[in-house]
Amino acid sequence: MMARSLTPLTLLFCAAAAVSQEASVIFSGGTIWTGDTLRPQVEAVAVAEGKILAVGTIDEIAAWGGPSTRMVDLQGRFMMPGFIDDHVHFVAGGFQLQNVDLRDAATEEEFARRIGDRARLEPGRWITGGDWDHDRWPGGTLPTRALVDSFTGETPVFVSRYDGHMGLANSAALQLSGITAATPDPPGGSIVRDPLTGEATGILKDEAMMLIWRHIPDPTHQERLEAARRALAEARRHGITSIQDISSWDDLVAYQELKERGELTARVYCRLPIARWKELADQHIRAGTGDEWITLGSLKAFADGSLGSSTALFFEPYDSDPRTRGLPSDLVIDGRLRAWARAADSCGLQLSIHAIGDSANRLVLDLFEEITELNPRWDRRFRIEHAQHIHPEDFARFAELGVIASAQPYHAADDGRWAEGRIGTERCRTTYAFRTFLDHDVWLAFGSDWTVAPLDPLLGIHAAVTRQTIDGRNPRGWFPEQKITVGEALRAYTLANAYAAFEEEKKGTIAAGKFADFTVLSESPLEVEPSALTRIGVVMTVVDGKIVYQQ
Repeated sequence: MMARSLTPLTLLFCAAAAVSQEASVIFSGGTIWTGDTLRPQVEAVAVAEGKILAVGTIDEIAAWGGPSTRMVDLQGRFMMPGFIDDHVHFVAGGFQLQNVDLRDAATEEEFARRIGDRARLEPGRWITGGDWDHDRWPGGTLPTRALVDSFTGETPVFVSRYDGHMGLANSAALQLSGITAATPDPPGGSIVRDPLTGEATGILKDEAMMLIWRHIPDPTHQERLEAARRALAEARRHGITSIQDISSWDDLVAYQELKERGELTARVYCRLPIARWKELADQHIRAGTGDEWITLGSLKAFADGSLGSSTALFFEPYDSDPRTRGLPSDLVIDGRLRAWARAADSCGLQLSIHAIGDSANRLVLDLFEEITELNPRWDRRFRIEHAQHIHPEDFARFAELGVIASAQPYHAADDGRWAEGRIGTERCRTTYAFRTFLDHDVWLAFGSDWTVAPLDPLLGIHAAVTRQTIDGRNPRGWFPEQKITVGEALRAYTLANAYAAFEEEKKGTIAAGKFADFTVLSESPLEVEPSALTRIGVVMTVVDGKIVYQQ
Protein backbone atom coordinates (compact mmCIF):
# COMPACT_ATOMS: atom_id res chain seq x y z
CA MET A 1 0.00 0.00 0.00
CA MET A 2 1.00 3.62 -0.46
CA ALA A 3 2.33 5.67 2.40
CA ARG A 4 -0.65 8.03 2.56
CA SER A 5 -4.28 7.73 1.58
CA LEU A 6 -5.53 9.88 -1.29
CA THR A 7 -8.98 11.12 -2.22
CA PRO A 8 -8.97 10.43 -5.97
CA LEU A 9 -11.20 12.31 -8.37
CA THR A 10 -13.63 9.45 -8.89
CA LEU A 11 -16.81 11.31 -9.86
CA LEU A 12 -18.58 9.18 -12.46
CA PHE A 13 -21.22 10.43 -14.86
CA CYS A 14 -24.03 8.33 -16.30
CA ALA A 15 -26.36 8.73 -19.25
CA ALA A 16 -28.98 10.35 -17.04
CA ALA A 17 -26.60 13.09 -15.88
CA ALA A 18 -26.89 16.59 -17.18
CA VAL A 19 -24.33 16.59 -19.97
CA SER A 20 -23.00 20.07 -20.63
CA GLN A 21 -20.06 19.25 -22.88
CA GLU A 22 -19.63 16.99 -25.86
CA ALA A 23 -16.67 14.63 -25.84
CA SER A 24 -14.09 15.19 -28.52
CA VAL A 25 -13.07 11.52 -28.28
CA ILE A 26 -14.31 8.40 -26.54
CA PHE A 27 -12.02 5.41 -25.92
CA SER A 28 -13.61 1.98 -25.52
CA GLY A 29 -13.35 -1.62 -26.67
CA GLY A 30 -10.46 -2.73 -24.49
CA THR A 31 -9.36 -3.28 -20.92
CA ILE A 32 -9.11 0.14 -19.24
CA TRP A 33 -7.13 0.02 -16.00
CA THR A 34 -7.72 3.28 -14.15
CA GLY A 35 -5.24 2.89 -11.30
CA ASP A 36 -8.08 4.06 -9.02
CA THR A 37 -8.56 1.54 -6.21
CA LEU A 38 -12.24 2.49 -5.90
CA ARG A 39 -12.97 1.55 -9.52
CA PRO A 40 -9.90 -0.11 -11.02
CA GLN A 41 -11.45 -1.05 -14.36
CA VAL A 42 -13.97 0.67 -16.65
CA GLU A 43 -15.29 0.14 -20.15
CA ALA A 44 -14.99 3.62 -21.65
CA VAL A 45 -13.44 7.06 -21.17
CA ALA A 46 -14.74 10.39 -22.53
CA VAL A 47 -12.30 13.22 -23.22
CA ALA A 48 -12.62 16.90 -24.17
CA GLU A 49 -10.16 19.79 -24.26
CA GLY A 50 -7.32 17.64 -23.01
CA LYS A 51 -9.14 16.50 -19.86
CA ILE A 52 -11.08 13.42 -18.87
CA LEU A 53 -14.81 14.18 -18.82
CA ALA A 54 -16.00 10.86 -17.44
CA VAL A 55 -15.17 7.21 -16.96
CA GLY A 56 -17.61 4.34 -16.69
CA THR A 57 -19.55 1.74 -18.62
CA ILE A 58 -20.20 2.07 -22.33
CA ASP A 59 -23.79 3.06 -21.59
CA GLU A 60 -22.74 5.70 -19.07
CA ILE A 61 -20.21 7.26 -21.44
CA ALA A 62 -22.53 7.17 -24.49
CA ALA A 63 -24.31 10.25 -23.14
CA TRP A 64 -21.16 12.27 -23.74
CA GLY A 65 -21.02 11.46 -27.45
CA GLY A 66 -22.14 13.83 -30.16
CA PRO A 67 -22.00 14.38 -33.90
CA SER A 68 -18.32 15.37 -33.83
CA THR A 69 -17.13 12.86 -31.24
CA ARG A 70 -14.37 10.58 -32.48
CA MET A 71 -14.72 6.98 -31.37
CA VAL A 72 -11.44 5.13 -30.75
CA ASP A 73 -11.71 1.36 -30.64
CA LEU A 74 -8.97 -0.08 -28.45
CA GLN A 75 -9.38 -3.44 -30.22
CA GLY A 76 -9.06 -5.41 -27.02
CA ARG A 77 -5.83 -3.71 -25.95
CA PHE A 78 -4.90 -2.49 -22.46
CA MET A 79 -5.26 1.23 -21.68
CA MET A 80 -3.77 2.74 -18.54
CA PRO A 81 -2.73 6.14 -17.17
CA GLY A 82 0.23 7.48 -19.12
CA PHE A 83 3.62 6.33 -17.91
CA ILE A 84 5.52 8.92 -15.88
CA ASP A 85 9.31 8.64 -15.65
CA ASP A 86 10.48 9.85 -12.25
CA HIS A 87 14.16 10.40 -13.10
CA VAL A 88 15.50 11.09 -16.55
CA HIS A 89 18.32 13.09 -18.13
CA PHE A 90 16.11 13.86 -21.08
CA VAL A 91 18.00 16.23 -23.36
CA ALA A 92 21.22 14.34 -22.62
CA GLY A 93 19.34 11.26 -23.82
CA GLY A 94 18.47 13.05 -27.04
CA PHE A 95 22.12 13.90 -27.59
CA GLN A 96 23.17 10.33 -26.79
CA LEU A 97 20.91 9.02 -29.55
CA GLN A 98 23.37 10.53 -32.04
CA ASN A 99 26.63 10.11 -30.08
CA VAL A 100 29.01 7.16 -30.15
CA ASP A 101 27.25 4.21 -28.50
CA LEU A 102 29.49 2.02 -26.36
CA ARG A 103 26.91 0.49 -24.02
CA ASP A 104 26.94 -2.96 -25.63
CA ALA A 105 30.64 -3.04 -26.54
CA ALA A 106 31.53 -6.49 -25.22
CA THR A 107 35.33 -6.18 -25.27
CA GLU A 108 38.00 -3.53 -24.85
CA GLU A 109 38.87 -3.96 -28.51
CA GLU A 110 35.30 -3.27 -29.62
CA PHE A 111 35.20 -0.22 -27.32
CA ALA A 112 38.35 1.22 -28.89
CA ARG A 113 37.30 0.38 -32.46
CA ARG A 114 33.97 2.22 -32.16
CA ILE A 115 35.70 5.32 -30.81
CA GLY A 116 38.19 5.14 -33.66
CA ASP A 117 35.40 4.84 -36.22
CA ARG A 118 33.78 8.01 -34.86
CA ALA A 119 37.13 9.85 -34.85
CA ARG A 120 37.57 9.08 -38.55
CA LEU A 121 34.09 10.44 -39.30
CA GLU A 122 34.66 13.77 -37.54
CA PRO A 123 38.40 14.25 -36.96
CA GLY A 124 39.24 16.94 -34.42
CA ARG A 125 35.69 17.23 -33.02
CA TRP A 126 35.14 16.19 -29.38
CA ILE A 127 33.83 12.64 -28.99
CA THR A 128 31.47 12.39 -26.02
CA GLY A 129 28.63 10.20 -24.80
CA GLY A 130 29.51 6.52 -24.82
CA ASP A 131 27.74 4.97 -21.81
CA TRP A 132 30.33 2.20 -21.66
CA ASP A 133 30.19 -0.70 -19.21
CA HIS A 134 33.55 -2.28 -18.40
CA ASP A 135 31.80 -4.98 -16.35
CA ARG A 136 30.74 -6.51 -19.69
CA TRP A 137 34.34 -7.10 -20.68
CA PRO A 138 36.39 -10.20 -19.83
CA GLY A 139 38.18 -9.33 -16.60
CA GLY A 140 36.20 -6.11 -16.06
CA THR A 141 39.32 -3.92 -16.24
CA LEU A 142 38.88 -0.15 -16.47
CA PRO A 143 39.92 1.31 -19.84
CA THR A 144 42.88 3.65 -20.15
CA ARG A 145 43.89 6.40 -22.54
CA ALA A 146 46.50 4.05 -23.99
CA LEU A 147 43.67 1.82 -25.22
CA VAL A 148 42.25 4.54 -27.50
CA ASP A 149 45.10 6.97 -28.22
CA SER A 150 46.31 5.15 -31.33
CA PHE A 151 42.76 5.28 -32.75
CA THR A 152 42.08 8.95 -32.04
CA GLY A 153 45.26 10.98 -32.51
CA GLU A 154 44.55 14.68 -31.87
CA THR A 155 40.77 14.19 -31.64
CA PRO A 156 39.79 14.79 -28.00
CA VAL A 157 37.72 12.07 -26.36
CA PHE A 158 35.77 12.02 -23.12
CA VAL A 159 33.30 9.15 -22.92
CA SER A 160 31.37 8.39 -19.74
CA ARG A 161 30.59 5.12 -18.03
CA TYR A 162 26.86 4.46 -18.26
CA ASP A 163 26.24 5.57 -14.65
CA GLY A 164 27.68 9.00 -15.41
CA HIS A 165 30.06 8.93 -12.44
CA MET A 166 33.31 8.35 -14.28
CA GLY A 167 34.66 8.81 -17.76
CA LEU A 168 37.67 8.08 -19.93
CA ALA A 169 39.72 10.88 -21.48
CA ASN A 170 42.33 10.25 -24.15
CA SER A 171 45.70 11.98 -24.10
CA ALA A 172 44.47 14.79 -26.38
CA ALA A 173 41.64 15.62 -23.96
CA LEU A 174 43.93 15.47 -20.92
CA GLN A 175 46.38 17.82 -22.62
CA LEU A 176 43.66 20.30 -23.59
CA SER A 177 42.42 20.25 -20.01
CA GLY A 178 45.85 20.68 -18.46
CA ILE A 179 45.69 17.48 -16.41
CA THR A 180 49.12 16.14 -15.46
CA ALA A 181 50.64 13.93 -12.77
CA ALA A 182 50.82 17.04 -10.58
CA THR A 183 47.11 17.85 -10.82
CA PRO A 184 45.53 17.27 -7.39
CA ASP A 185 42.27 15.37 -6.90
CA PRO A 186 39.45 17.90 -6.53
CA PRO A 187 37.12 17.62 -3.50
CA GLY A 188 34.54 14.93 -4.22
CA GLY A 189 36.49 13.55 -7.18
CA SER A 190 39.35 11.27 -8.10
CA ILE A 191 41.93 11.17 -10.90
CA VAL A 192 42.93 7.53 -11.36
CA ARG A 193 46.70 7.29 -11.70
CA ASP A 194 49.24 4.73 -12.87
CA PRO A 195 50.67 3.23 -9.64
CA LEU A 196 54.21 3.25 -11.09
CA THR A 197 54.42 6.64 -12.80
CA GLY A 198 51.69 8.67 -11.09
CA GLU A 199 50.41 9.78 -14.51
CA ALA A 200 46.68 9.99 -15.13
CA THR A 201 45.34 6.82 -16.75
CA GLY A 202 42.51 8.79 -18.34
CA ILE A 203 39.82 7.69 -15.86
CA LEU A 204 38.26 10.56 -13.93
CA LYS A 205 35.63 10.02 -11.23
CA ASP A 206 32.79 12.29 -10.13
CA GLU A 207 33.93 15.89 -9.47
CA ALA A 208 37.21 15.26 -11.33
CA MET A 209 35.17 14.96 -14.51
CA MET A 210 34.55 18.71 -14.33
CA LEU A 211 38.24 19.21 -15.17
CA ILE A 212 37.38 17.90 -18.64
CA TRP A 213 33.77 19.02 -19.07
CA ARG A 214 34.62 22.69 -18.69
CA HIS A 215 36.69 22.45 -21.89
CA ILE A 216 34.02 20.74 -24.02
CA PRO A 217 32.11 23.27 -26.16
CA ASP A 218 28.48 23.78 -25.13
CA PRO A 219 25.86 22.74 -27.68
CA THR A 220 24.05 25.50 -29.51
CA HIS A 221 20.42 26.28 -28.76
CA GLN A 222 19.40 24.71 -32.07
CA GLU A 223 21.34 21.53 -31.27
CA ARG A 224 19.61 21.38 -27.90
CA LEU A 225 16.20 21.75 -29.53
CA GLU A 226 16.95 18.91 -31.92
CA ALA A 227 18.14 16.70 -29.05
CA ALA A 228 14.91 17.44 -27.15
CA ARG A 229 12.87 16.53 -30.24
CA ARG A 230 14.69 13.21 -30.55
CA ALA A 231 14.09 12.51 -26.87
CA LEU A 232 10.38 13.34 -27.18
CA ALA A 233 10.04 10.93 -30.07
CA GLU A 234 11.68 8.22 -27.96
CA ALA A 235 9.32 8.97 -25.07
CA ARG A 236 6.25 8.76 -27.32
CA ARG A 237 7.42 5.39 -28.61
CA HIS A 238 7.59 4.06 -25.05
CA GLY A 239 4.25 5.42 -23.87
CA ILE A 240 5.75 8.09 -21.62
CA THR A 241 3.47 11.10 -21.20
CA SER A 242 5.30 12.94 -18.38
CA ILE A 243 8.93 13.18 -17.33
CA GLN A 244 10.60 14.33 -14.15
CA ASP A 245 13.76 15.70 -15.65
CA ILE A 246 17.18 16.50 -14.27
CA SER A 247 17.23 19.79 -16.17
CA SER A 248 19.66 22.58 -16.88
CA TRP A 249 18.48 26.14 -17.37
CA ASP A 250 19.21 25.78 -21.09
CA ASP A 251 17.04 22.65 -21.21
CA LEU A 252 14.19 24.61 -19.63
CA VAL A 253 14.50 27.31 -22.31
CA ALA A 254 14.32 24.61 -24.99
CA TYR A 255 11.21 23.05 -23.42
CA GLN A 256 9.51 26.44 -23.29
CA GLU A 257 10.20 27.06 -26.97
CA LEU A 258 8.90 23.62 -27.95
CA LYS A 259 5.77 24.24 -25.88
CA GLU A 260 5.17 27.55 -27.68
CA ARG A 261 5.57 25.76 -31.01
CA GLY A 262 3.12 23.04 -30.00
CA GLU A 263 5.85 20.39 -30.19
CA LEU A 264 6.00 19.35 -26.54
CA THR A 265 4.44 15.88 -26.36
CA ALA A 266 5.34 15.10 -22.74
CA ARG A 267 4.72 17.15 -19.63
CA VAL A 268 7.94 18.18 -17.88
CA TYR A 269 8.65 18.47 -14.17
CA CYS A 270 12.05 20.19 -14.06
CA ARG A 271 14.59 19.60 -11.29
CA LEU A 272 17.25 22.30 -11.55
CA PRO A 273 20.63 22.16 -9.76
CA ILE A 274 20.41 23.07 -6.08
CA ALA A 275 23.02 25.79 -6.68
CA ARG A 276 20.24 27.80 -8.41
CA TRP A 277 17.90 27.73 -5.41
CA LYS A 278 18.17 31.46 -4.70
CA GLU A 279 17.37 32.44 -8.28
CA LEU A 280 14.15 30.46 -8.04
CA ALA A 281 13.33 31.76 -4.58
CA ASP A 282 13.92 35.38 -5.65
CA GLN A 283 11.41 34.85 -8.47
CA HIS A 284 8.88 33.47 -5.95
CA ILE A 285 8.99 30.03 -7.57
CA ARG A 286 7.81 27.25 -5.27
CA ALA A 287 7.30 23.53 -5.71
CA GLY A 288 4.80 23.02 -8.52
CA THR A 289 5.07 26.49 -10.05
CA GLY A 290 4.20 26.44 -13.74
CA ASP A 291 1.41 25.37 -16.06
CA GLU A 292 -0.02 22.15 -17.44
CA TRP A 293 3.10 21.45 -19.49
CA ILE A 294 6.15 22.67 -17.57
CA THR A 295 6.52 22.96 -13.81
CA LEU A 296 9.44 24.04 -11.60
CA GLY A 297 10.31 24.18 -7.95
CA SER A 298 12.26 20.97 -7.37
CA LEU A 299 16.03 20.92 -6.90
CA LYS A 300 18.59 18.17 -7.56
CA ALA A 301 21.76 17.61 -5.55
CA PHE A 302 24.30 14.82 -5.04
CA ALA A 303 25.35 13.21 -1.77
CA ASP A 304 27.70 10.63 -3.31
CA GLY A 305 28.67 8.82 -6.52
CA SER A 306 27.77 5.38 -7.88
CA LEU A 307 28.37 1.73 -7.04
CA GLY A 308 29.78 0.91 -10.49
CA SER A 309 32.42 3.61 -10.13
CA SER A 310 33.12 2.63 -6.49
CA THR A 311 32.22 6.17 -5.42
CA ALA A 312 28.91 5.42 -3.67
CA LEU A 313 29.45 6.23 0.02
CA PHE A 314 29.17 3.28 2.44
CA PHE A 315 29.70 2.79 6.16
CA GLU A 316 32.12 -0.07 5.50
CA PRO A 317 34.84 -0.40 2.82
CA TYR A 318 34.18 -1.99 -0.55
CA ASP A 319 34.83 -5.72 -0.69
CA SER A 320 36.40 -5.16 -4.12
CA ASP A 321 38.69 -2.35 -2.87
CA PRO A 322 39.12 -2.17 0.92
CA ARG A 323 41.04 1.10 0.51
CA THR A 324 37.83 3.05 -0.06
CA ARG A 325 34.31 3.51 1.32
CA GLY A 326 33.38 5.73 -1.63
CA LEU A 327 33.28 9.49 -2.08
CA PRO A 328 30.96 12.08 -0.55
CA SER A 329 30.09 14.82 -3.00
CA ASP A 330 31.95 18.11 -2.87
CA LEU A 331 28.71 19.73 -1.63
CA VAL A 332 28.75 17.43 1.39
CA ILE A 333 32.44 18.00 2.08
CA ASP A 334 32.30 21.79 2.16
CA GLY A 335 28.87 22.11 3.81
CA ARG A 336 27.02 23.67 0.89
CA LEU A 337 24.50 20.84 0.64
CA ARG A 338 23.34 21.35 4.23
CA ALA A 339 23.20 25.14 3.95
CA TRP A 340 21.51 25.23 0.55
CA ALA A 341 19.02 22.50 1.43
CA ARG A 342 17.86 24.27 4.59
CA ALA A 343 17.55 27.60 2.78
CA ALA A 344 15.76 26.13 -0.25
CA ASP A 345 13.27 24.23 1.90
CA SER A 346 12.46 27.37 3.87
CA CYS A 347 11.44 28.94 0.53
CA GLY A 348 9.08 26.10 -0.41
CA LEU A 349 11.38 24.35 -2.88
CA GLN A 350 11.39 20.54 -3.05
CA LEU A 351 14.62 18.68 -2.29
CA SER A 352 15.51 15.77 -4.56
CA ILE A 353 18.88 14.36 -3.47
CA HIS A 354 20.89 11.58 -5.10
CA ALA A 355 22.10 8.98 -2.60
CA ILE A 356 23.41 5.50 -3.50
CA GLY A 357 25.44 4.06 -0.61
CA ASP A 358 24.00 3.27 2.83
CA SER A 359 26.05 6.01 4.48
CA ALA A 360 24.94 8.59 1.90
CA ASN A 361 21.29 7.64 2.40
CA ARG A 362 21.70 7.99 6.18
CA LEU A 363 23.36 11.36 5.69
CA VAL A 364 20.43 12.63 3.60
CA LEU A 365 17.84 11.25 6.03
CA ASP A 366 19.65 13.06 8.87
CA LEU A 367 19.60 16.26 6.83
CA PHE A 368 15.88 15.91 6.12
CA GLU A 369 15.16 15.29 9.80
CA GLU A 370 17.13 18.40 10.75
CA ILE A 371 15.18 20.47 8.24
CA THR A 372 11.82 19.31 9.57
CA GLU A 373 12.89 20.29 13.08
CA LEU A 374 14.23 23.73 12.15
CA ASN A 375 12.04 24.98 9.27
CA PRO A 376 8.32 25.79 9.24
CA ARG A 377 6.07 22.86 8.42
CA TRP A 378 4.79 22.35 4.87
CA ASP A 379 3.98 19.53 2.44
CA ARG A 380 7.64 18.94 1.49
CA ARG A 381 7.62 15.53 -0.20
CA PHE A 382 11.34 14.99 0.27
CA ARG A 383 12.86 12.69 -2.34
CA ILE A 384 15.94 10.52 -2.28
CA GLU A 385 16.92 9.75 -5.85
CA HIS A 386 17.96 6.11 -6.38
CA ALA A 387 17.82 5.10 -2.67
CA GLN A 388 19.78 2.02 -3.70
CA HIS A 389 21.62 0.60 -0.70
CA ILE A 390 19.76 1.13 2.57
CA HIS A 391 20.88 0.25 6.07
CA PRO A 392 18.20 -2.03 7.57
CA GLU A 393 17.50 0.49 10.33
CA ASP A 394 16.66 3.26 7.88
CA PHE A 395 13.55 1.99 6.07
CA ALA A 396 11.36 3.10 8.96
CA ARG A 397 12.94 6.56 8.82
CA PHE A 398 11.85 6.96 5.19
CA ALA A 399 8.27 6.41 6.34
CA GLU A 400 8.54 8.58 9.47
CA LEU A 401 9.96 11.53 7.52
CA GLY A 402 7.64 11.07 4.53
CA VAL A 403 10.61 10.59 2.19
CA ILE A 404 9.83 9.30 -1.30
CA ALA A 405 12.10 6.51 -2.53
CA SER A 406 12.64 7.57 -6.13
CA ALA A 407 14.07 4.38 -7.62
CA GLN A 408 14.92 3.05 -11.07
CA PRO A 409 14.24 -0.70 -11.12
CA TYR A 410 16.21 -1.59 -14.25
CA HIS A 411 19.35 -0.89 -12.23
CA ALA A 412 18.60 -4.01 -10.18
CA ALA A 413 18.62 -6.14 -13.33
CA ASP A 414 21.84 -4.47 -14.48
CA ASP A 415 23.89 -3.94 -11.32
CA GLY A 416 22.83 -7.34 -9.97
CA ARG A 417 25.39 -8.90 -12.32
CA TRP A 418 28.29 -7.55 -10.29
CA ALA A 419 27.05 -5.74 -7.14
CA GLU A 420 27.92 -8.58 -4.77
CA GLY A 421 31.50 -8.42 -6.02
CA ARG A 422 31.64 -4.76 -5.00
CA ILE A 423 29.94 -4.86 -1.57
CA GLY A 424 29.27 -8.51 -0.67
CA THR A 425 26.08 -10.52 -0.27
CA GLU A 426 24.88 -9.14 3.08
CA ARG A 427 24.70 -5.49 1.97
CA CYS A 428 22.96 -6.57 -1.23
CA ARG A 429 20.02 -7.94 0.76
CA THR A 430 18.77 -4.38 1.18
CA THR A 431 19.80 -3.18 -2.27
CA TYR A 432 17.00 -2.01 -4.57
CA ALA A 433 14.74 -3.11 -1.73
CA PHE A 434 11.38 -2.40 -3.38
CA ARG A 435 9.39 -4.90 -1.31
CA THR A 436 10.82 -3.60 1.94
CA PHE A 437 10.00 -0.01 1.05
CA LEU A 438 6.37 -0.88 0.29
CA ASP A 439 6.07 -3.02 3.42
CA HIS A 440 7.15 0.06 5.41
CA ASP A 441 4.45 2.18 3.69
CA VAL A 442 7.03 4.29 1.86
CA TRP A 443 6.06 6.01 -1.37
CA LEU A 444 7.95 4.14 -4.10
CA ALA A 445 8.28 6.04 -7.38
CA PHE A 446 9.82 4.51 -10.50
CA GLY A 447 11.69 5.74 -13.55
CA SER A 448 14.58 4.95 -15.84
CA ASP A 449 17.57 7.24 -15.17
CA TRP A 450 17.93 7.34 -18.96
CA THR A 451 20.59 7.30 -20.44
CA VAL A 452 22.07 5.34 -17.54
CA ALA A 453 19.39 2.72 -18.26
CA PRO A 454 16.91 2.19 -21.11
CA LEU A 455 13.94 4.57 -21.23
CA ASP A 456 11.37 1.77 -21.67
CA PRO A 457 9.11 1.51 -18.56
CA LEU A 458 8.15 -2.06 -19.42
CA LEU A 459 11.77 -3.13 -18.90
CA GLY A 460 11.65 -1.48 -15.49
CA ILE A 461 8.40 -3.26 -14.60
CA HIS A 462 9.92 -6.58 -15.65
CA ALA A 463 12.97 -5.90 -13.48
CA ALA A 464 10.91 -4.98 -10.42
CA VAL A 465 8.58 -7.96 -10.75
CA THR A 466 11.07 -10.71 -11.69
CA ARG A 467 14.38 -9.39 -10.28
CA GLN A 468 16.08 -11.26 -13.13
CA THR A 469 19.51 -9.92 -14.05
CA ILE A 470 20.35 -9.17 -17.67
CA ASP A 471 23.13 -11.76 -17.74
CA GLY A 472 20.55 -14.56 -17.31
CA ARG A 473 22.22 -15.91 -14.17
CA ASN A 474 19.30 -15.23 -11.80
CA PRO A 475 16.22 -16.72 -13.51
CA ARG A 476 14.31 -16.89 -10.20
CA GLY A 477 15.34 -13.39 -9.24
CA TRP A 478 18.28 -11.64 -7.61
CA PHE A 479 17.28 -11.48 -3.95
CA PRO A 480 13.76 -12.55 -4.95
CA GLU A 481 12.30 -11.54 -1.58
CA GLN A 482 12.40 -7.95 -2.90
CA LYS A 483 10.03 -8.66 -5.82
CA ILE A 484 6.83 -6.63 -6.08
CA THR A 485 3.62 -7.24 -8.04
CA VAL A 486 2.80 -5.89 -11.49
CA GLY A 487 0.05 -3.74 -10.01
CA GLU A 488 2.48 -2.21 -7.53
CA ALA A 489 4.98 -1.53 -10.31
CA LEU A 490 2.31 0.12 -12.49
CA ARG A 491 1.33 2.41 -9.62
CA ALA A 492 4.99 3.28 -9.05
CA TYR A 493 5.15 4.44 -12.70
CA THR A 494 1.89 6.40 -12.51
CA LEU A 495 0.17 7.56 -9.30
CA ALA A 496 3.27 7.46 -7.09
CA ASN A 497 5.19 9.56 -9.61
CA ALA A 498 2.33 12.03 -9.80
CA TYR A 499 2.40 12.29 -6.01
CA ALA A 500 6.18 12.79 -6.04
CA ALA A 501 5.64 15.90 -8.17
CA PHE A 502 2.60 17.26 -6.25
CA GLU A 503 0.40 16.31 -9.22
CA GLU A 504 -1.80 13.47 -7.98
CA GLU A 505 -4.94 15.58 -8.53
CA LYS A 506 -3.96 16.09 -12.19
CA LYS A 507 -2.50 12.78 -13.36
CA GLY A 508 -1.56 9.26 -12.33
CA THR A 509 -5.01 7.68 -12.58
CA ILE A 510 -7.79 7.70 -15.18
CA ALA A 511 -10.44 9.78 -13.44
CA ALA A 512 -12.75 12.66 -14.28
CA GLY A 513 -11.00 16.02 -14.28
CA LYS A 514 -7.49 14.72 -14.82
CA PHE A 515 -5.30 15.15 -17.89
CA ALA A 516 -6.21 12.87 -20.78
CA ASP A 517 -2.78 11.21 -20.87
CA PHE A 518 -2.91 7.48 -21.62
CA THR A 519 -0.70 4.59 -22.63
CA VAL A 520 -2.15 1.69 -24.62
CA LEU A 521 -0.32 -1.64 -24.48
CA SER A 522 -0.60 -4.64 -26.75
CA GLU A 523 -1.52 -6.90 -23.81
CA SER A 524 -2.48 -6.53 -20.17
CA PRO A 525 0.63 -6.76 -17.98
CA LEU A 526 -1.69 -7.81 -15.16
CA GLU A 527 -2.66 -10.99 -16.98
CA VAL A 528 0.55 -12.33 -18.55
CA GLU A 529 3.22 -14.36 -16.80
CA PRO A 530 5.95 -12.09 -15.39
CA SER A 531 8.48 -13.64 -17.76
CA ALA A 532 6.33 -12.48 -20.70
CA LEU A 533 6.28 -8.81 -19.70
CA THR A 534 9.07 -7.99 -22.15
CA ARG A 535 6.97 -9.12 -25.13
CA ILE A 536 4.36 -6.41 -24.43
CA GLY A 537 4.63 -3.33 -26.64
CA VAL A 538 3.23 0.19 -26.69
CA VAL A 539 0.63 0.53 -29.46
CA MET A 540 -0.64 4.04 -28.70
CA THR A 541 0.38 7.08 -26.66
CA VAL A 542 -2.17 9.79 -25.90
CA VAL A 543 -1.18 13.18 -24.49
CA ASP A 544 -3.68 15.96 -23.80
CA GLY A 545 -6.36 13.85 -25.48
CA LYS A 546 -4.39 13.62 -28.74
CA ILE A 547 -2.84 10.47 -30.18
CA VAL A 548 0.85 11.37 -30.48
CA TYR A 549 2.10 7.86 -31.27
CA GLN A 550 0.43 4.87 -32.87
CA GLN A 551 2.01 1.63 -33.98
